Amino acid sequence: MKKRSHTLKKAFAAAFPYTIPIFAGFWFLGLTYGIYMNVSGFSFWYPLFMSMFIFAGSVEFLTVNMLLGAFHPLQVLAVTLMVNARHLFYGISMLDRYRAAGWKKIYLIFGMCDESFSINYTAEIPDDTDRGWFMFFVTMLNHFYWVFGATLGGICGSLIHFDTEGLDFVMTAMFVVIFLEQWMKEKRHTSAVVGIAASLLCLIFFGADNFMIPAMLAMLCVLTYLRRFLEKGEEAV
Repeated sequence: MKKRSHTLKKAFAAAFPYTIPIFAGFWFLGLTYGIYMNVSGFSFWYPLFMSMFIFAGSVEFLTVNMLLGAFHPLQVLAVTLMVNARHLFYGISMLDRYRAAGWKKIYLIFGMCDESFSINYTAEIPDDTDRGWFMFFVTMLNHFYWVFGATLGGICGSLIHFDTEGLDFVMTAMFVVIFLEQWMKEKRHTSAVVGIAASLLCLIFFGADNFMIPAMLAMLCVLTYLRRFLEKGEEAV
């Protein structure tokens, strides 16, 4: 029992510092979402349970308009798939990492948002730390931050009056920081360059509203083709 408790504490202590920047982004953006729900006429129960069980920020914002209009199940399904299609690629990337996670894999799959994926995929986990519990706590903490911010915004929305325009840029800035941190850790930047090039080309050809899925497909194809060369390069280093 003491050994298990020590394992959990060690994994939590290793995971928590990685999630501090996520807390800042999720708290502000979740607060904005809760206020938006309140202004739209919904009680705090809606952002509480929607953030808890949907846990997809973009979809949750879109769901506000869906709840206010006529319900079209197929349209909701199509929009959700388009907005969150990138998670298909996240899932493929995490197959090996989640394989030995045991029962925790169920929650890791459910709670895999952009930020949790970025940390769990790139973090340098200490050798004496349980990887499954590390990823579990990263996912759980990020989930908690979002639920906390959304619920607080729903409760305090009627009391707070300020212009929330521009708060969503917090998440963009956070991803830039994560990208730069990963860039500095890598000795070779082939994957990053492929990602940037594919995104820019797809942005030019498909436009800002439609480039995400083609860019993901292009990255998947190019990196799959280059996989053996990248692995040889890592072995050589």
